[in-house]
Amino acid sequence: MDHRAFAEFLRSRRERVRPADVGLPVASRRRTPGLRRAEVAQLAGISPDYYIRLEQGRNVRPSPSVLDALARALRLDEDERGHLYLLARSESPLPRRNAAERVQSRVRRLVEVVDPTPALVINTRMDVLAWNRMAAALCGDFAVMPPGRRNLVWRAFCDPASRTLYVDWESAARQAIAHLRAAAGQDPDDPTTQALIGELSLKSPEFRRWWARHDVAVFSSGRKELLHPTVGRVVLDYQSFQIPNTPDQQLMMYTAPASSPSQGALDLLAMLSRDQSVVPTHGGQRPPTVPATPGGQLFPPVLTSQDGRRLPTP
Repeated sequence: MDHRAFAEFLRSRRERVRPADVGLPVASRRRTPGLRRAEVAQLAGISPDYYIRLEQGRNVRPSPSVLDALARALRLDEDERGHLYLLARSESPLPRRNAAERVQSRVRRLVEVVDPTPALVINTRMDVLAWNRMAAALCGDFAVMPPGRRNLVWRAFCDPASRTLYVDWESAARQAIAHLRAAAGQDPDDPTTQALIGELSLKSPEFRRWWARHDVAVFSSGRKELLHPTVGRVVLDYQSFQIPNTPDQQLMMYTAPASSPSQGALDLLAMLSRDQSVVPTHGGQRPPTVPATPGGQLFPPVLTSQDGRRLPTP
């Protein structure tokens, strides 16, 4: 059991709950944000001393019934409740790290054939392991990035292109943090995950501030708004699917509502990128003839007429 992480998570959730949320009277002056420790203990039906020892990181192993009571008292959602149980477990996680990096050939083929629907394969740490041509045209050319930089959380905070790609960058970045927090809870001893957290903590003040909130969530579906440098604003729905027999990998696909302006933008992007060299789906090098920004975004193509005159970019 990771007592320190368990204690920090309890404290962060306690400070988030307002007394009024749980039917407690609101005092005119409270020295701490959220609930007091004694109030959490009362709501969970445990002694204040026992809860204090939990939040201090003492060598205490709460039972499943206590964990359930704490989850109810702290108003945890399903993802947060699962994270609480992961932090409280006593057994070591199963070794899955090597398997999480290999993408089966049939999965790579699936990613290729669904083009022009943008598709990615990611692991729980949000490393991009496989992608198709449209995913590269939409999100950035992963083939020109070093393998260690094909991570969606790293790109959100350290790649300037990502800050302009998302219409609501802060929301997207905080979602990425919550997802990474869930991944870290599943395998807290993974050195690659810990190195990523350490690097981002050093390089990004926003990451340090939001990581300290201990937000945790797994986003398997939702909507994102992008401001693409070539086709403009695009509103996309995303859906992820767990790959059978590979629990640490997910296939993520992006679609736009039928007949919408965003679908028209995707169709235009597909047309513009169709004549580009095919982007490999598992880490090969892209031919150097296609210009890209340092963040991996493709430059808009140069269009010319039959007599050689340059045409405006659509």
